Amino acid sequence: MALDRHFQEYFAALDRSGGEDRCFLCRRSAVEVKAFFGFDEDGTARDAEHHGLEDVVLGKLDIMSYRGLRPVCAVCQLNHDALALCGGESIAERLREEMGERREKLWPGDETRPPLEEEPEAEQDGRAPGR
Repeated sequence: MALDRHFQEYFAALDRSGGEDRCFLCRRSAVEVKAFFGFDEDGTARDAEHHGLEDVVLGKLDIMSYRGLRPVCAVCQLNHDALALCGGESIAERLREEMGERREKLWPGDETRPPLEEEPEAEQDGRAPGR
């Protein structure tokens, strides 16, 4: 019965994402996420003997979640958790806005581009002044 529920979650997520079985945020596939963590496509650890690992297998459900609005991978979830733990969520939101609204500022272009505006220094805790 649990397997049936997992298949239902998976196919419902595929419907929500337009049939794409990739992380909505980083676009990694399940295989690419496994490779990122050092596992082969079948979920077995790469170089297991070298690292002294025995009987370690990573399943598909361990690296992708299909329960939210869109599929999300474990890498993106860990990144989100790290931002939350260090208080970087407001900076991440400002950066997201900057990426959308002032993309040309972030990426180098031709030499005729005017110099960058100076941003105020961030406080020691990583938050922008006045935030």
